[in-house]
Amino acid sequence: MTAPDATSPAATSTPATSWRDSLAVYLQPRVLIVLFLGFSSGLPLALSGSTLLVWMREAGVDLKTIGLFALVGTPYTLKFLWAPLVDALHVPLFTRAFGRRRGWLLFSQLLLIIAILLLAMTDPGRSPFYVALGALLVAATSSTQDIVVDAFRVESLPESEQAAGMAAYVAAYRVGMLVSTAGALFIVSGFEGTGIPRPSAWMWGYVVMAAMVLIGTITALAATEPEQSVQAEAVTQEETAFTRVLHAAIGAFSEFLSRKDAFAALAFVVLFKFTDAFSGTMTAPFVIDLGFTRNDYAAIVKGVGLAATLIGGFAGGFVARRYSLATSLLIGGVMQALANLTFSWLAVVGTNQWALALAICAENFTSAIGTVIFVAYLSALCQNPLHTATQYALLTALAAVGRTYLSSGAGFVADTTGWPLFFVICVLVAIPSLVLLAWLQKRGHFEALGPVRV
Repeated sequence: MTAPDATSPAATSTPATSWRDSLAVYLQPRVLIVLFLGFSSGLPLALSGSTLLVWMREAGVDLKTIGLFALVGTPYTLKFLWAPLVDALHVPLFTRAFGRRRGWLLFSQLLLIIAILLLAMTDPGRSPFYVALGALLVAATSSTQDIVVDAFRVESLPESEQAAGMAAYVAAYRVGMLVSTAGALFIVSGFEGTGIPRPSAWMWGYVVMAAMVLIGTITALAATEPEQSVQAEAVTQEETAFTRVLHAAIGAFSEFLSRKDAFAALAFVVLFKFTDAFSGTMTAPFVIDLGFTRNDYAAIVKGVGLAATLIGGFAGGFVARRYSLATSLLIGGVMQALANLTFSWLAVVGTNQWALALAICAENFTSAIGTVIFVAYLSALCQNPLHTATQYALLTALAAVGRTYLSSGAGFVADTTGWPLFFVICVLVAIPSLVLLAWLQKRGHFEALGPVRV
């Protein structure tokens, strides 16, 4: 992941003072606000994703239908389309009472709570259509919250606190995801252990998750409106933000498409993480099908897997520093593809918790390596400071195409081939991206990007 170069404070103080100075920035009120907003952003993602897939599989929904549920993540890939509306429009009552950013933040969180409660009231076994509708509403309101939180973070933190704010945001985002995956599954098991029927236990589990959104709401109420937002509101009264962002998008597109081999680079962006997305869509039903319990999934897949992801992130940074960008992408691409074979092995071994832990650690570790290097590549593609934000948003939207659309047929493939062969196919779908990588390297694509700092 790209980050500013770290500089050491002047050697005029004792080591203890230097340590306190290093920690002090994380205790700044603005950084703490961003930390809690990061939790609020990370919480809803799994509620329309992996946690929902476990609920559906336990309710007896077939694999084909589960695979198609990858499509409910569409709002996360298209949120840049309505981001200008969040900038330009006022929310009646909310904006007047709380300000431009905080008003939208509170409004989106209110809608998110309602959407999660509506999803809680559905029954996957009887009405998958209403489950899909509820999940789509959760994804739409969650992605809208992400738009506002990103804007709030950038506008509220001074440059000296941006790095610390981003670090706090990412860490809290991961914690939020852990709460809505492992935490939600343990909560459902707890309700079920008290004698509550399984469908009702799932409903109350989602009700608890809806209540967790209030952490972000309280944070928004405690925060103050960013000064930059107040100034922007005064300056942009004559011209709508939508018009400005539209011009930026046109400029970003035209500049990028004028580059050599632009379409090949865009195809590579779509395909590089496809191997992860194709297998990841079916990980939850695969684990349940093998006979692992809900708590096994929570503790191993989301608990141990989180540790492997964090370690893999550091390893990815080391690889990217040690080797060229093209070589790093090759290493990450091959590793994340081959890790799928551990799931084929697990399908043969069967219900063994140590085997599950090994497979999950291998997959999460290699996936994190690939992700860190891939983020460095995306950042290298955004070289014009006038269009950096727009280009990066569009590139990340393209990168999500594999996760949201191309992987929607994974359930059909798994249902037809069986689990061992399915994960072998997950390895093979990485081949097109590796071929494109070799072709782009031969064409001098990576040399043209210059040195990349990770």
